[in-house]
Amino acid sequence: MGMRICIGAVQVPFVRGGAEMLVESLRDALVERGHTVEVVALPFKWYPSRQVVSHALAWRLLDVTEAQGRPIDLFIPTKFPAYLARHPNKVTWLFHQFRQAYDLDESAFKELSGTPEDEWVKRKVRAMDAKALPESRAIHTIAQNVSRRLQRYNGVASTTLYPPPPLAERYHCSDYEPFVLSVGRLDAIKRVDLLLRALAVSSGGLRCVVAGTGPEEARLRALAKELGVDRRVEFAGFVSTERLLELYARCGMVYYAPYDEDYGFVTLEALRSSKPVVTADDSGGVLEFIRHGETGLVAAPRPEAVAAALDRLAQDPQGGARMGERGRNEVADISWDRVLEGLLATAT
Repeated sequence: MGMRICIGAVQVPFVRGGAEMLVESLRDALVERGHTVEVVALPFKWYPSRQVVSHALAWRLLDVTEAQGRPIDLFIPTKFPAYLARHPNKVTWLFHQFRQAYDLDESAFKELSGTPEDEWVKRKVRAMDAKALPESRAIHTIAQNVSRRLQRYNGVASTTLYPPPPLAERYHCSDYEPFVLSVGRLDAIKRVDLLLRALAVSSGGLRCVVAGTGPEEARLRALAKELGVDRRVEFAGFVSTERLLELYARCGMVYYAPYDEDYGFVTLEALRSSKPVVTADDSGGVLEFIRHGETGLVAAPRPEAVAAALDRLAQDPQGGARMGERGRNEVADISWDRVLEGLLATAT
């Protein structure tokens, strides 16, 4: 008999990315297996920084234990601050915490300054996590990288349940054409600028397709023109599902080198399309699947190093194809059956 399950989602209005697709995929997988599922999503705002605490409080005050007099059997929160909600059968599947209070505070992508208010917000976030996370019956994560952060900063152990990419078995390979594909939201932390700078110093005149939109788009277009690579770069914007599958199927390689990524669907999408991935040695969860010379190439996050990796694959498409095929085989068993088995095993 199926359970009544609520998934706790955190939604920035008008923004859709990997986290949103992952919540929808989790909901659909649970429904397919006979459960009654509802996504509970609250808007989230992190600026000015004090808003973080106010939005966290909203989750703490939320009652997700019952609806219309009937109990909700299981609550699955996915990221901060959704896991602050109380439930006697809370099983957390963590996408990521509020990273600005943890690892990003030590990086070039730092958003909280050293002002008294920002320091207060960081202390509050860490205190809330220390209180709420242990309330979970079990804690799982989407990647070993997320588990490592959780252990490092909070002393909390967890297990990793890798989710499959959204389009399941529809990824395929039709060719290895001489262009590199970049997919994802155009945010600074995704480092598409590093790809443009690498193209400018690469030796082969490689073409590039950038699929995605975001706040960095205007700056990236201007940078491509400044570097003299604008004629080789297509900013495709938001692409349809069919176009995305086609781009993955045709490209010679995929560039995906964000800073310390949690997981990254792009990695799995590329490998399931039998394409090698060029990434960086500080790209976090991507490195759980991309091994240098085996399933892709790992470079230092410098234009010259990334350019050398792009040139190597452009000059040896057969070698790239072998890497992509090896990667496809290695991620073939990542499935929703495994995820749900893990999530539901500790639910009462």
